[in-house]
Amino acid sequence: MDFNVKKLASDAGVFFSRAVQFTEEKLGQAEKTELDAHFENLLARADCTKNWTEKILRQTEVLLQPNPSARVEEFLYEKLDRKVPSRVTNGELLAQYMTEAANDFGPGTPYGKTLIKVGETQRRLGAAERDFIHSASINFLTPLRNFLEGDWRTISKERRILQNRRLDLDACKARLKKAKAAEAKAAAEHELRLTQTEFDRQAEVTRLLLEGISSTHVNHLRCLHEFVESQTNYYAHCYQYMLDLQKQLGRFSGTFVGNAESTSPPPAATSPPAVAAATLPAVPTIPVVPTIVGVPNTVAESVLNPNEVKPPASGTRKARVLYDYEAADSTELALLADEMITVYSLPGMDPDWLIGERGNQKGKVPVTYLELLS
Repeated sequence: MDFNVKKLASDAGVFFSRAVQFTEEKLGQAEKTELDAHFENLLARADCTKNWTEKILRQTEVLLQPNPSARVEEFLYEKLDRKVPSRVTNGELLAQYMTEAANDFGPGTPYGKTLIKVGETQRRLGAAERDFIHSASINFLTPLRNFLEGDWRTISKERRILQNRRLDLDACKARLKKAKAAEAKAAAEHELRLTQTEFDRQAEVTRLLLEGISSTHVNHLRCLHEFVESQTNYYAHCYQYMLDLQKQLGRFSGTFVGNAESTSPPPAATSPPAVAAATLPAVPTIPVVPTIVGVPNTVAESVLNPNEVKPPASGTRKARVLYDYEAADSTELALLADEMITVYSLPGMDPDWLIGERGNQKGKVPVTYLELLS
């Protein structure tokens, strides 16, 4: 009991001595032991690393999960050391809605077919997003959290101990200056030697931890490369999925005009097609005539048949093929990656398509598969 009381009294005395020394330093009434410039640089570098790691971690969490409520839920599961439940991504939810809508509208209708196709792609995009989030969380977020919750806490603890050792050292120096009697000076000098030894030992421990920040940077650099690789794979998959979808939709996009159910009244029987065509201004070389549902249009059909048209006198360009492309029908031109072809546009063509020529072969090609050269 007496030992505990004495220990509490001693701790209180040490705390009071540190508080007095700290206050007098702030008021400029006491000297302060300064750390060397290299040590101060290590401290500043450590603080900078901690601050930027926190900001990068928080913003990456926002990037991977924009919903703040979901982030709070995931944080609570982590603190409770429980597995975070699987959550449906926005793309997967959109795919579900599109599939259900297609079943209601009729999966055999043009709109229903397209909804199913787009829904399948949205599901694949959602799955790719889930894989990216999982990979980024393990390879990037977890190492950053481990640093903040592990190494940085250890560094902060040792820095607080060093601060206390420095206050004790400076307080001993102040008592030595105030000592008058020889016995008091001898006791103060002995105490000063002990506190100086403790301070030097703690300074060395803290220095070693601070120098370990360089290893932290190397580790975070490796994690950053893995994050970039995961993000690159994610966007590459998304881009390929969208290209595949665009190619699938392009194969039956021409059926929308002839097969789609029209909500507008049918054209009057007393209005012959020739009159409708005559009211439009003439376009040089190839006239542009709107397609009327249920009415044959020989001019429009000729525009969509590239084998029966001649290239313009000017306006042709060279293009490099970016990806392989399989022709859907005889009006399209199959492509091989990295080959060079000549391309040009015709009046009345879909802006997403061009006419491509390779030797004696000619056909429609999608613009997204080309790199147009000047």
